[in-house]
Amino acid sequence: MSASVVVFDLDGTLVDTAPDLVASLNHAVTQAGLQPVTYQDLTHLVGHGARAMIERTFALRGATLSPADLDWQMKEFIDFYQGSMPGESMPYPGLLDAMDRLSGAGYTLAVCTNKLEGLAKSLLDSLSLSARFAAITGGDTFHVRKPDAEHLLSTIRLAGGTPEKAVMIGDSLNDILVARNAAVRSIGVPFGYSDVSIESLSPDLIIAHFDELTPQLVEDLISRQ
Repeated sequence: MSASVVVFDLDGTLVDTAPDLVASLNHAVTQAGLQPVTYQDLTHLVGHGARAMIERTFALRGATLSPADLDWQMKEFIDFYQGSMPGESMPYPGLLDAMDRLSGAGYTLAVCTNKLEGLAKSLLDSLSLSARFAAITGGDTFHVRKPDAEHLLSTIRLAGGTPEKAVMIGDSLNDILVARNAAVRSIGVPFGYSDVSIESLSPDLIIAHFDELTPQLVEDLISRQ
């Protein structure tokens, strides 16, 4: 019998990584002569992985970015980010208790993020969270990434579950879209980095705080036809 799986996005859902993402991005792009970005810029930049963050920052600043420039920018970003983990990044309030409740009720937990898998695992390791998850997949784990349905479906399979008994929790368009594309139920959180309101993305359910994430809530959501 397959397990019921609760899948989390990482940045802006499980962990507030904004300060470290901004610092790492600015470490890279200022070396190319660009003006640093701010937290307000982050919602337009995050969600598709480090490569896209760099590309979008150059576009935001009206600067050209060659493939060779992107390669060294990526190296600078990754080296700085990985070398400073966990930095100021920390789990959102109520998360640990919510995961304890779910695990205690028999739910399997997983992570599906567009962050590079190595960076995701390093961050979760540094926060002593990795052991809580049956699967941790990133934007480079498979040949596709969110919002492609196969990214989420493959994550659920790795965790030992099926889409009919799974829920995706996230803060942005890619998270809600991947759930919809995979025919998986979704829970949206409003405290992440989306550049639009979570309500406008129409997840199946919205929670304002992880205190609301209970086994009964997940069970009720999964049981919906």
